[in-house]
Amino acid sequence: MTGWTLRPDGGRPEGRGCAHIETPEPEHAPQSDVCRQCAALGHDWVALRVCLTCGHVGCCDSSRHGHATAHFESSGHPLMRSTEDGDYWAWCFVDEVYLQPTDGG
Repeated sequence: MTGWTLRPDGGRPEGRGCAHIETPEPEHAPQSDVCRQCAALGHDWVALRVCLTCGHVGCCDSSRHGHATAHFESSGHPLMRSTEDGDYWAWCFVDEVYLQPTDGG
């Protein structure tokens, strides 16, 4: 991905903005292709998310533990994206809006 922009409706009808897409750091590559916390527990996950600040990979909120959200809560890193094939979106935990790639996915 070359960058992120607010989805036209931001996923929210009130049209919130996102101050975090203008961050100067480049997107980090995923640190793994599994949720390491779930793997250590011997648990499966539904889908994976990667932190755009540091590359941490965690399971989604539909999974048993929601490690991607837990990572945000412990680190304060605001942006994550889906790692699933065909998913071209990101989420800002702080502003609670969806983002889309500026390069069209």
